[in-house]
Amino acid sequence: MTPFTLDRSNGKLMGVCAGVARSIDADVTLVRLAAVASLFLLGPIAVLLYIVAGWVAPEAN
Repeated sequence: MTPFTLDRSNGKLMGVCAGVARSIDADVTLVRLAAVASLFLLGPIAVLLYIVAGWVAPEAN
């Protein structure tokens, strides 16, 4: 498991899902589906967490 960093080269919006997928060694599509599912479960909280993660997390080298 690698530390979480944004992966803007493989990301669609901010690189958060791609960074999570890389850090937990999972398929990025599954992480994106989990993010969409959390949107339905948590609503605006999921959007806020995504934006904060994209703003605060460091970028990959």
